[in-house]
Amino acid sequence: MKKDHYIYPAILTFAEDGISIEFPDLQGCLPSASNIDEAIKNAKEAMALHLYGMEEGNLEIPDPSPVNKLKLESDQMPLLVEAYMPLYRDAIANKSMNKTLTIPQWLNVAGETNGINFSQVLQAALKEKLGING
Repeated sequence: MKKDHYIYPAILTFAEDGISIEFPDLQGCLPSASNIDEAIKNAKEAMALHLYGMEEGNLEIPDPSPVNKLKLESDQMPLLVEAYMPLYRDAIANKSMNKTLTIPQWLNVAGETNGINFSQVLQAALKEKLGING
């Protein structure tokens, strides 16, 4: 079931060449960073995208492990990572996509001559064709 809010523990491992990030409960979610600020940002984005993929794939989302149960090495630290999913879901749904299309040269010239924004026209036409308001 989709939730609006998730909090999972991450383990940050510090090395000379940067920080690797692991989510014990989210297999395959392994972002990295060059500094702690970037690690926090990358961990949050990676976790949200990973959870979004699990939601879309109808995969079971595990309960988060308690932070006090994590086994850490001397070069590691725990981090609780929080994601408010409606923001990420909306951003993904509204992400612009590049599409290749074919139109006659004369129509392209006429559109460019008249300052037509082809993307806006195509979006408006698709919405009209699909009966989508807004």
